[in-house]
Amino acid sequence: MEHLKVVRVNPGVPKMKKNKKTPSLPVGFLDFRGNTLELKKKIIKIIEDNFINFGFSALEQSTFEISENIGSFLADDPNNPMADVYSFEDGKEQLTYRYDMTAGLARMYAANYLELPPIYKRYCIGDVARREKPQKKIRLKSFTQADCDIIGNVNKFQANAELCNLIADSLLKLNFKKEQFKICISNRKIIEGLIDDLKITDENQKLKVFRAIDKISNPNIGISGVKDLLGSKRADQSGAIQIGANLSKDQIETITNCIQLKDLKEISSTLKNPLSREGINETEKLLEIISYGDYSNQINISIEKVRGINYYSGWLVETELNIPNFGSGLSVCSGGEYQDLIGSFKGLSTPGVGISFGISRLTTILSEIKQLEVNEKKPALICVMDSKYLSKYYEILNELRSNGINSEIYLDREKNLGKQLTYANKRGCPVAVICGENEFKENNITLKNLLGVKGENNQATFPKENLINEIKKLI
Repeated sequence: MEHLKVVRVNPGVPKMKKNKKTPSLPVGFLDFRGNTLELKKKIIKIIEDNFINFGFSALEQSTFEISENIGSFLADDPNNPMADVYSFEDGKEQLTYRYDMTAGLARMYAANYLELPPIYKRYCIGDVARREKPQKKIRLKSFTQADCDIIGNVNKFQANAELCNLIADSLLKLNFKKEQFKICISNRKIIEGLIDDLKITDENQKLKVFRAIDKISNPNIGISGVKDLLGSKRADQSGAIQIGANLSKDQIETITNCIQLKDLKEISSTLKNPLSREGINETEKLLEIISYGDYSNQINISIEKVRGINYYSGWLVETELNIPNFGSGLSVCSGGEYQDLIGSFKGLSTPGVGISFGISRLTTILSEIKQLEVNEKKPALICVMDSKYLSKYYEILNELRSNGINSEIYLDREKNLGKQLTYANKRGCPVAVICGENEFKENNITLKNLLGVKGENNQATFPKENLINEIKKLI
């Protein structure tokens, strides 16, 4: 009789279940792969080459900054100014992940200005992160920016015009058509003078006014939403309440009437405040310099563009696309002048001006409208027909790679040819190298065109010395 082993089970202890993780990202974050990633790389390459073409030098900035050094210029709540950034304690220091490139640039310039040229033109490309409310693939919490700035005592009209030209030139090189974008320019002083005339003196109230005005191009807000934000409060589509600037009806009416003016002469005849006049005169001088270039037709006067980031001090720019499926007013490149940001470190006022391209947003848009061609370079696959010829397969692999041909060898020699070709098709390989005993005996190579028309003869055998020439015809 067979002896059975008795195992006692405690009925009070539940059987352990393996915890399975959900492979999901946090809301507002994206992975990029395949052709989308290749497109993103191409966009970065085109913009970076144009930065260099316009005389800017590269700078790689730290992703983390000391929180006290860079602060935050994003939060709507003045009582919680760091609410829109990612910060944490690291030992004795409070650190913040960069929310833009400009604050870190100011810190870097203040630390190194004696070693830098008197006019410092730099560009920086990298990721930033903000605790924003995400919106599909257009508004993310983490995204890639490409920034360029000019720091120093320069003729600011020339500097600002240079950045306008750079924006237009870059977008055209990204294959956008002229009718698909407009470069909206403004001067913050124009609205600041209007605010002074309306006797709005509280700094927090002023900031709310600027941020309310800046939302006018948002299709979900528009002029009615701006009026709500200038008033007591606004409720968004989710029902969330945002406290407004609490202006009077007359103040709201005056502001909303002015920000809808588009003609500079009409703006000039309407606004008489000295600070507004200064902003108008600066805009006129800028337009004169822009007229010397090739892109003056892309420029629009948009005094409602005041930018919600409060370190801006004068000229402002916001580039808007008009693309079907994305609507109009979608911003892809913004920036402006900042007078006092560097002075907060140096104690000496050093003006700067800069712009920032939204690389992640441009990638999403160009991926959708397919105006910028890109093709991920997939490798040729060397199939392993017989493991005894493994060394010969590696000879072929080495020859392909040494001739600059992307290639890989199938990494499981136990799999049959059918499974290897299935892998190649799923991988998107353009060609498979298929060599068995007959090919090696006769010093031949067989290539299979995996992108050929189905039903046609897509396979050919030829002498091994013709490998490179023949495979180049297929990739």
